[in-house]
Amino acid sequence: MNKITKTDEQWRSQLSSEAYHVTRQHGTEPAFSGEYASFKGDGLYTCVCCGAPLFDSINKYDSGSGWPSYDQPVAPEALIENRDVSHGMVRVEVLCAKCDAHLGHVFPDGPITTGLRYCINSVCLNFNPRNKES
Repeated sequence: MNKITKTDEQWRSQLSSEAYHVTRQHGTEPAFSGEYASFKGDGLYTCVCCGAPLFDSINKYDSGSGWPSYDQPVAPEALIENRDVSHGMVRVEVLCAKCDAHLGHVFPDGPITTGLRYCINSVCLNFNPRNKES
């Protein structure tokens, strides 16, 4: 996969201030505030920075956390996981493999199918509806 790299100025001009803060400065949006927290559409969620496919709606579930949650990415190579010891906690940070955008964190308390909960900030995602052919 070819990495996408841009200057800080290029990211700032492309993204909203909130998307920039979360994706490039490792921020987070407030719980229950994001567009996709309770969204139920059928399709793919892509990276707001580079458009890479990240999650499929068939793997989305309501975790009650206030952020969109998925039990797995579209492909293991879509994400990078890093140890995160910020804020006095030990967590696993999730990044877009194509552009290194901070997306959220993954926790080992998800559904039985994978046991994982990818807790992702809505502002990091774009939704692309699945094409329905008649």
